[in-house]
Amino acid sequence: MGKKICVIGAGYWGRNHIRTLYELGSLGGIVESDATTLNEIQLKYDNVSVYNNLSDSLNDDYDGYIVATPAETHYLIARNLIENKKHLLVEKPLTLDLSDAKHLVLLARANKVNLMVGHLMLFHPAIRKIKEFLKSGKIGRLQYIYSNRLNLGKVRTKEDIIWSFAPHDISIFGYLTEELPIEIISSGGTYLQPNTPDTTIMLLKYPEGVCGHIFVSWLHPYKEQKRILIGSNGMLSLSISDDLSELKYYDKGIDFIRGEPIKRDGAVESIRFNDSKPLTNEIKYFIDHLDGSPVETANGESAIEVLKVLKQAADSLSRNKSISGIGRKNISIHSTSVIDNLSNIGKGTKIWHFSHIQKNVTVGENCSIGQNVYIGERVVIGDNVKIQNNVSVYEGVELENNVFCGPSMVFTNVLFPRSKYPKINRENYLQTLVKEGATLGANSTIICGTEIGKHSFVAAGAVVTKDVPDYAMMVGVPAKRSGWICECGNRLTVQDLNLECTKCNKKYMFLEDKQDSITEVTK
Repeated sequence: MGKKICVIGAGYWGRNHIRTLYELGSLGGIVESDATTLNEIQLKYDNVSVYNNLSDSLNDDYDGYIVATPAETHYLIARNLIENKKHLLVEKPLTLDLSDAKHLVLLARANKVNLMVGHLMLFHPAIRKIKEFLKSGKIGRLQYIYSNRLNLGKVRTKEDIIWSFAPHDISIFGYLTEELPIEIISSGGTYLQPNTPDTTIMLLKYPEGVCGHIFVSWLHPYKEQKRILIGSNGMLSLSISDDLSELKYYDKGIDFIRGEPIKRDGAVESIRFNDSKPLTNEIKYFIDHLDGSPVETANGESAIEVLKVLKQAADSLSRNKSISGIGRKNISIHSTSVIDNLSNIGKGTKIWHFSHIQKNVTVGENCSIGQNVYIGERVVIGDNVKIQNNVSVYEGVELENNVFCGPSMVFTNVLFPRSKYPKINRENYLQTLVKEGATLGANSTIICGTEIGKHSFVAAGAVVTKDVPDYAMMVGVPAKRSGWICECGNRLTVQDLNLECTKCNKKYMFLEDKQDSITEVTK
């Protein structure tokens, strides 16, 4: 009796596994949590067992499992299967975290389970043929490898273009060089979603001087996959499409004749290779090792090597990609920041390193959000607001236009907080309004439930415990008014109950003969 495999995940790529296994006579079961998809699959493969959860499938005796779910789910699913002593093939990347991948490999070894990873291109007959060429020495010493993988979509939300497209190319480079890179530099651009690069170019330097470039993008007008290998004696190119794959050898290069570099432009030869399908080859290899014999190609150890490169590439991308424009809004967001809802951020706004803006936040146009800033849910921020480093703007706070928040100043939203009795009900949040043009100095504290008047100035280190009048200058703990300040930021002088700015000549007057409220005198 043939081996029976259960596929977990009947999405875009999972269906390819299902179809291929069915053709091979090895499709035993399908696990899919979406009821509509599961019904469609059941109608198409009516003699196959279907499940809406993994646990139910484990009650049946399958020889192995293929995990074709989103990458962020791989670790928990794979761990469950390994602990149940099931051989498994997990789609790439094995996990999104290197430590999780290492744990799976150790767990598989302890449970004597074969763990394979879907590095599909290692089973492409053309890649196998290229490996033969390298071993034969026909192109001489390998010097340079170039690879691109370009397409329009499918755009991911949980993984960027490097984690989605580059694992294949990284695994190919490792297979061909039999080395890990000693240096990785990557750079790219983010255009569709914050913190999710859409196009990247990666430079990899290997021992013995071999250099590699990987160009991946899901923002490209047409689908293209190419591999170029440059050797000291010749060159290879591989073009892969849905309809045709072509491998060519070029008798081309640069020869030094009597010390002079002379171009050699020789013949081009088409290289034949078998037309077997990579996915079919991969699954057959998996089935052949369901007896527990060691997996050498695309095993867990090679997956860890790929993840090491991916992590270094992602770290390099984070260092080299400072500010990226997002869509037509011309929003600038550093790659280390997390934005839960881009649509409510006004054009021209810049968000710097390590900041977090939660959902349902409104940020106006031309704002500057500094490093390590947190903005809580439902916060409203006007235009041209500047929030300096290390400020947390909690839910319940509203900042009108042109407000300035100095470094490390503090907002609160609960008057008597307790850790043991958390006030998680939003009705307990006291509202704080900072009006047009107000300045809150470095390390100042605004106790919740207060209103900060327009164009007022709270000095550095002051603690505001009650409402602040318009144009007031507040100092001390608790903060008290020490004078008045002009809209332009110049301190006002008092002359017979009239106040005049010596810098911009704006004039102010007290309201109703009161000494605690002023207003600008309009001409």
